[in-house]
Amino acid sequence: MAVVKSCATHSARFNIKPILCLNTGTQMGGRCTREVPSSDAFRGLRYRMPGLGGEVLRRLGASTVTVPGGEIVQSLKSGAIDGAEWVGPWLDMDLGLHKMAGYYYYPGFHEPGTGSTLGINIRLWESFDASDRRLIEDATAAEYTRSLAEFDFNNALWLRRLRDEGTVKILKFDDSVLKELFGISKDVIAEVSSGDDLSTKILNRFESVAA
Repeated sequence: MAVVKSCATHSARFNIKPILCLNTGTQMGGRCTREVPSSDAFRGLRYRMPGLGGEVLRRLGASTVTVPGGEIVQSLKSGAIDGAEWVGPWLDMDLGLHKMAGYYYYPGFHEPGTGSTLGINIRLWESFDASDRRLIEDATAAEYTRSLAEFDFNNALWLRRLRDEGTVKILKFDDSVLKELFGISKDVIAEVSSGDDLSTKILNRFESVAA
């Protein structure tokens, strides 16, 4: 509830009404052209990962890049990058990443799951009557539920196909790697959240809910 109230306050600040409308389910850690058995193996690894996750890997010694989704396959094929994260088994295989990288890691520490948001200008939103607002909220809630079910089903289906093909090694990051990723992630988030009051408030709200 605290997070919902926080979102409402900040939406007014940015003149936007946010409504969750999509979820792609649990994400994987990504694909690599070589094995990553320890945190030291990230040193020198050219890895496609944007955002805060990319900063975490950079501090482990990786060279992180933000190749557009449509260029990931070609970048792996040419050797421009050694690995990349995208979404999950369903969309990864649809993109063809399993043909370019022989190691598939989980879990996705950088982005456990993605929730997409519909943003509506707050003045436009306030111009709708109560029934129209409810209609939009019900439609987005239905799409959120439908999309999550679709991704959960197809991710499981395509992961089984990948396992049955036997051409890619599906591996869990070693616990020592996950512990180090966790420690660095905490540092990165703490630094980012200390940059302004809004970021600090958002982090505090999420941490209070998680606790």
